[in-house]
Amino acid sequence: MRTRTLVAALGCLTVLTLVGCDPATPATGSSDTPTATTTADPTPSPERDKPVERKVVANFVGMGLQSAQDKAQADGFYLLTSHDSAGRDRMQALDRNWKVCSQNHEAGKTIRTDTKLDFGAVKLDETCPAKDQREPKAEGGEMPDLARKSVKAARGALDSGTSVSVTDAGGDRMVLMESNWQVCTQSPSPGAALHGQPVELTAVKFDESCP
Repeated sequence: MRTRTLVAALGCLTVLTLVGCDPATPATGSSDTPTATTTADPTPSPERDKPVERKVVANFVGMGLQSAQDKAQADGFYLLTSHDSAGRDRMQALDRNWKVCSQNHEAGKTIRTDTKLDFGAVKLDETCPAKDQREPKAEGGEMPDLARKSVKAARGALDSGTSVSVTDAGGDRMVLMESNWQVCTQSPSPGAALHGQPVELTAVKFDESCP
């Protein structure tokens, strides 16, 4: 390697007046521009190219929520969610304490296994509502009807920046667990235009009657 470098250096001295030369540069021409490399297309994945299966939806109504989820997964459905069928916006923290009242895809229907299954549920000691009670939403800039909705659901129906005050309609208790309290009165009234004004609610617990 030292001999080749010495020879290159001597060669450079003879043409120093004509061109610049770096003794460490190989005799053959080179370029500082990196050579472009071509990356071959990845080999197709059999799993990726496999068509999505279609399965028949089972009847989950009446099952415990945990059992319904286990059954759905055994059938090939893994995109699962649930909501409070009573419209109180409670979290299903312990699935074994909840039972299924409704499902977003009817039993016997054939759907893709990557379709989301949504179970409406209530606690085991509660009665399923005749109709799934979804949380209210303020639409078109109007105040929704919040009567008999949980305070938590009522708050979630409004813009996140809305100032909301809640007082106990039956006394002077603090409203702490808002999913356990139902709205008795509201201001503004249902249908009133919303333009950022504060909202006032009165409420009692769900096992109580509004005064």
